[in-house]
Parts: sequence; structure tokens; C-alpha cells
Amino acid sequence: MLNDPACQIPALNISLPINKQSEHLEGPIFNLMKLFGPIYILLIIFTVSCTARQFPPSDPEASMETVNLYYNLQKLTGRGYLVGHQDALAYGVHWKYKAGKSDIMEVTGDYPALYGWELGDLELGAALNLDSVPFDKMKAYIRQGYERGGVITLSWHANNPMTGKNAWDAAPGSVAAVLPGGVKHQTFVKQLDRVAAFLAGLKGAKGEAIPVLFRPFHELTGTWFWWGIKGCSPDEYKSLFRFTVDYLRKKKQLHNLLIVYNTANEFKSKDEFLLRYPGDEYADIISFDIYQHVKQGAGDSFISNLKFNLTVIDELAAERKKVAAIGELGFNQIPDPEWFTNSLYTTFRGHRLAYILLWRNAGYKSKEKEMEYYAPYKGHAAAADFFKFYRMPETIFEKEAASMQLYK
Repeated sequence: MLNDPACQIPALNISLPINKQSEHLEGPIFNLMKLFGPIYILLIIFTVSCTARQFPPSDPEASMETVNLYYNLQKLTGRGYLVGHQDALAYGVHWKYKAGKSDIMEVTGDYPALYGWELGDLELGAALNLDSVPFDKMKAYIRQGYERGGVITLSWHANNPMTGKNAWDAAPGSVAAVLPGGVKHQTFVKQLDRVAAFLAGLKGAKGEAIPVLFRPFHELTGTWFWWGIKGCSPDEYKSLFRFTVDYLRKKKQLHNLLIVYNTANEFKSKDEFLLRYPGDEYADIISFDIYQHVKQGAGDSFISNLKFNLTVIDELAAERKKVAAIGELGFNQIPDPEWFTNSLYTTFRGHRLAYILLWRNAGYKSKEKEMEYYAPYKGHAAAADFFKFYRMPETIFEKEAASMQLYK
């Protein structure tokens, strides 16, 4: 236990007289120190701390930075949650690729604590991802966020190896075709090789591997992806997930990944949530995606679904010693100007989330002929409310995350 990075005794200053210690020592701890002395109390604090943070990542060979991040995410739950944004540094409403810019930064004066990025089309050898973000720029943005103390999460809308079409080609038999022995297994392995090479190239300033919350084959309970319920059985999905994780860990020796199991919104019970779950040894974070699609007043079903889902993953995270999160979240164009404080903040209270990820601010999409954004930009009607959300004690953005030293 003494070698566990989660169980290092903190370097506390105990040289001052007892009545000069920090004010948090008042009360029961203060009285115990008067009776038994500071060293004895340090041992108590050490024991409680280790007991409270005793479950490690699912990868027994996880890097030190990855282990530390996982322990620190566990410490957050019940106290606060990281607030993230997809593609936050690459583009926003009415802008693209401007150094240091972020819609959230312009509203709050702070960056998100969690940066979401997408690997789709990387497996084809493309220079740009499916949202037209260059992969070389993405690597630079990932390093920037990490060096500032933020956290990185990656999703992967992998093209269908069986049909050669995109991730939304939910052809039956797609997963069976890519499993070992399947007719497209080698095609899938080549896809994994390209993803692994990208992940292996994510290095910090000292050459350390940047920890990544890796979210493969997400929204698996939906019908729209080739790995969803139209494309495979529960056992086939589990085999796909396990093969992918084993290949990255064992074949490619990537030990900087915390694996995210991520369902779609609708599930009616813990058993349904776990129907395609690959097992505790293949997941570190359990999560779901949820979006509001109707304006406030007709949005009661969103709130009720969100409350139910949060309760389910609260219980499962405690039972299985995992971290709970929301993998994707949003209300396109945010028509409710108080959505963040009245709908999200009030609903999240009392639940044990480690993070939430707002989806991307794509701006005007010519194909759909509409605007798409899930975080307010400067001047938006919801910007003032988002700033209130930012100021809430539970919400954690980058400055606060950096002060927590999540990788140490």
C-alpha cells in the first residue's frame, strides 16, 4: 500500500504551534490532535484516505499519470465535476483555428477542464477527422490542454470495416465480420493500428504518455451505429470491446488509457444498462449520452430521464467501483436562457459525477441549414446563466482543475 500513489502521506506543515494550524483543523480533528499529537492524526488521515480511494484502473500496468488521474477523478465524485466541451479549441460559433480562442473562455474567462476530441476517419489514413479537424492540430490542442492541467477524452466514430461506409451504416453482421475469424478482421486490425499510433504519439513535455479517457463504440444501445443493437448481439459487442482494449493494451502496449463504457440515453434498469457491458476489467468509467430536444415546458421528460439515469449510474459506480460521468450532453442552440442553472445544476446536485462533456459548437452547418452549438458563446442569451453555472461550487473548469494537479 505504501507504494500506491493514492496513499502517499501529504507533506503537511506541523512545525507551527497547534493553535496556528489551518482553520480546517478545528473541531473533532483539532481535539484529537490535542490528545494524541499530529503524527498519530496523520496516520488516521492516511488510513482513511487510502480506504476511500482503493480501487485502481482496470489496466494493471497503467502509467503513473493515468493512475493518479483515476484516483483524483474518484476524489471528485460527490464534491464536484469537471465541465468539458467537444472540440473547444479548434472552432466555435463564427470562428475556426484561432490561437487561444474558445467560446467557453470568452464567456467565463476560463477554459473547460475537459477537452473532447474525435478520431473518426483516422483509421482511413485521412489528414482530417470527420468534423474536418486536422489530426496534427488536434495533437497540438491535446498537448496544450494537458499541459495546462486539463483532461483529455477521445471518441471514435469508426468507419464500418465490413461495408466501407461510415459509422452510421448499421448493417447487420458488421461486428461479427470484424471479430477474430471474421472476413473483415484484418481490415479492423489495420484501423486499430492507426488509432494506436495516434495514441502512442500523445506525449507531454517530459516525454510521458498523456492520459486519455478513451470512449470507443459509444451509444452502443442505439440503432444508428454499426456496433449498435442492429449490428450485433450483446455477446458480439462485448467481444468487440474486449478485443479492442486487449489489442491496445497488450499488443500495442498503451497504458495511458482509462476506458469509458458509454450507452445512449434510454435504459430502464441497471440490468439493461449492463446488458452489453464488457466486464469490470475492461472499463474504468461508466457513462451515458443525453440531449434535450424540446423547449422548456415540454422538457420534463428530459429532466426525469436525466434523474433516473444519474441514479442508475450512481448505484452501479458504487457497486462496481467505477467512476460515473456523462459522455455527451447538450441542448442545441440553448433556447432556454437558464438551462444550465435551472435544469442541469439543480438535477446534478446530490449525484456522484466526475465529469460532463458538452457537445461541440459547430456553428452553421450548410447541409442541415441550421446552427449547431451546445455551449453559449459571447453575447448569447444563455451566456449570463452559464457564467452563474461556472461560479457554482460544484462545477470545475480548467483553472481549478490545474490547481488540483490531477496527474500527481
